[in-house]
Amino acid sequence: MMPRYRNPLDLPPLPEYLRPGLDAVFIGFNPGETAARRGHYYAYPGNRFWWLLHQSGLTPRLLRPDEDHLMPTLGYGLIDLVRRPSRTSGDLERWEFAAGRKALLEGLARFRPRLACYTGKGIYAALIGRPGGAISYGLQATEACPGVKDFVAASTSGRSAMPIAEKLMIYRELARLLAQR
Repeated sequence: MMPRYRNPLDLPPLPEYLRPGLDAVFIGFNPGETAARRGHYYAYPGNRFWWLLHQSGLTPRLLRPDEDHLMPTLGYGLIDLVRRPSRTSGDLERWEFAAGRKALLEGLARFRPRLACYTGKGIYAALIGRPGGAISYGLQATEACPGVKDFVAASTSGRSAMPIAEKLMIYRELARLLAQR
């Protein structure tokens, strides 16, 4: 039985955009406060997710956060490792990561996207139980869910110290990989 907790933000989780036949599923840590309040993925104004998708060629135009529901029509899904919104991922409990890991792997096994794209090393590290410093960006040699390739992309957060040009190179690598059928 999972511990009971009080959600200090008292906000609902974001919808999961998953279905069979997706090319890639973008996986975040958990909804931040702004995303949860607005009800859309990557809604914080300083987050570069939507810009990176467009500039890398993954989307035909720059989507707005309130258009996140269109992602499956482009062959992409959206999901978070932990569904509970919080101000920071540091507010999450250990058991939430364990429960989220189980649910995520079950979802990937059920819907079988070609690729799982983790939007940050920390997300992938939390999933596989390895320190983030031991993880490289790009396609991974192993698969957390058999039959679904793992790709670690740069964090799209504006708080990330990585220059935007370097982030864009990683997302362009993802676009090239997905273009290979």
